[in-house]
Amino acid sequence: MSDFSVCVIIPAAGRGERFGGEKVSQEIGGRPMLLRTVEIFTRRPEVASVIVAAPPDGIDAFMSRFGAQLGFHGVKVVPGGRAERWETVSLALAHVPDGVTHVAVHDAARPCTSDELVSRVFDAARVAPAVIPGDPVRATLKRVSAELVAAAADDAIADAILGDAGREAAQGRLVEATIPRDRVVAVQTPQVFEIGLLRRAYAQPDLAGVTDDAMLVERLGEPVLVVDGEVRNIKVTTREDLLVARAFASMPASAAPRQW
Repeated sequence: MSDFSVCVIIPAAGRGERFGGEKVSQEIGGRPMLLRTVEIFTRRPEVASVIVAAPPDGIDAFMSRFGAQLGFHGVKVVPGGRAERWETVSLALAHVPDGVTHVAVHDAARPCTSDELVSRVFDAARVAPAVIPGDPVRATLKRVSAELVAAAADDAIADAILGDAGREAAQGRLVEATIPRDRVVAVQTPQVFEIGLLRRAYAQPDLAGVTDDAMLVERLGEPVLVVDGEVRNIKVTTREDLLVARAFASMPASAAPRQW
């Protein structure tokens, strides 16, 4: 092994509830999403191994769909978790081979990540123990109330204009605060960590609610370096996201936007 060798973990055990069904078999640019994502890393000389964590209750169907192609790329398939993403990554960590220096965790639903972004993250990881890509937030952000509100029952003007149906359509949440977006980034993957650091992070108690691996490193009080992400590194969460990913995949690499 070299002094910088990476095992890539690709969590693919999610049920795609917000998407409305199984995501990773959706075609993007003529190939299933999962294979496009895997192929981002199989061409990299720094990558010593790739682990895909699959749905634990659907391994047979998963292997029937993807097994031959993943095997061609030398990918190891292991069972993931049943509930939260952190469970899947934790289970996959147990299968990381000896000899690698770093672990990269990359969402299975990010099939449009550019080679330039991976190089940027990997280069930073050679000198920093924890590296993640982040894309600057461009929208105005507001924190809103947990409860839905509607037109007040004694608001005669609203009643006259909206009526019962209109009042239902006017339901929403109240603004509690506007969040400054200066120095706020939307975090992406791949996230890369020294293997010992990531194992320490996952050895902590009470991981419920963790949404990315860097959160656990932050809990240890360890620094996390953020490098530039890119717009095209979209995570497919909804059907609309799938349309955007397909559009990016159809563009020549030089034409696809990195930043807006």
